[in-house]
Amino acid sequence: MTHENRLLLKKYLSFWDKLTPLEQTYIEEHTNLMTYQAGQNIHNADINCLGMIIVKTGCIRSYILSEKGKDVTLYRLYPGDICILSASCIIPHLTFDVHVDVEEISELLIIPSTILSKLIKENIYIENFSYKIAADKFSNVMWTMEQILFMSFDKRLAIFLLDESNKRQTNILPLTHEQIARYIGSAREVVSRMLKYFASEGLISLQRGEIILKDIEKLKKLTL
Repeated sequence: MTHENRLLLKKYLSFWDKLTPLEQTYIEEHTNLMTYQAGQNIHNADINCLGMIIVKTGCIRSYILSEKGKDVTLYRLYPGDICILSASCIIPHLTFDVHVDVEEISELLIIPSTILSKLIKENIYIENFSYKIAADKFSNVMWTMEQILFMSFDKRLAIFLLDESNKRQTNILPLTHEQIARYIGSAREVVSRMLKYFASEGLISLQRGEIILKDIEKLKKLTL
């Protein structure tokens, strides 16, 4: 393992200082740095339990899939974020299948589930960390479900566009209508109609493959 990746483990794993030197070495020796291309599926019900993922570069998306093939994005993870649901086999009573796709070329540090399972049994700090990460992600899931079930679509879309602008630090969003529909759990046709309405009201302008936010204040009013 490189010195850079060792520092990343120490930075993002809050239990690191609670490990013995032997446990630290054990994690370092078994953590894999993997590079994935955009569009790759790296975790689903048919793939063996992957393990804990730390995003080094890029972006990954976690989602659930219906029997009819419709998917709902639960959350996306960026550099420094950690995914524990990809190690669902070590979390008792987790009974739904989570899928994880790579959104853009990404470097991921992966602690295999077999290694994580062994350490959890030996070190309560690792177990507490794993459950905390899982609880945080379920909070994101509940927020997603609340939006879908109880929030008007114009408000949901405005929140999404503002969040994306904040994450990317730009008002120009390189997103297609299909991508937005997938991220917020809607149909592309519904997204397209609302975007056209936003454009007619001067809130945004639509270009091929991108959306430009024109009136941030009006968009914010829609979220209230």
